[in-house]
Amino acid sequence: MELKVWVDGVQRIVCGVTEVTTCQEVVIALAQAIGRTGRYTLIEKWRETERHLAPHENPVVSLNKWGQYASDVQLVLQRTGPSLSERPTSETSALVPERGLFHQSLGLLSVLSLHISIKNIFSHVFHS
Repeated sequence: MELKVWVDGVQRIVCGVTEVTTCQEVVIALAQAIGRTGRYTLIEKWRETERHLAPHENPVVSLNKWGQYASDVQLVLQRTGPSLSERPTSETSALVPERGLFHQSLGLLSVLSLHISIKNIFSHVFHS
């Protein structure tokens, strides 16, 4: 299945997504494809409503719950900050998670150490 995700105002298509694919896997695939590190979250947008998806959630399952409105829902990749390795040490010692936000740190090592099966799931074929 193809999953459409907006990245920096451009719609990208992630191929090979299934009902068991997690948001974290989608975020890692997108960050690797665009060559960026940092902390990201997937946001589900419908009209004036936004919901941050948890890393363990399945975006396909979430979209299916919208029923007839699923085609009106947008998934947006939002960078929420630098990766932990990019932050100054004084800032990392005082980290307090924001309520309701799910951050996924994608430092260079995590992007490079992707398991081979994840690479096979995502073909990294994107269309504008």
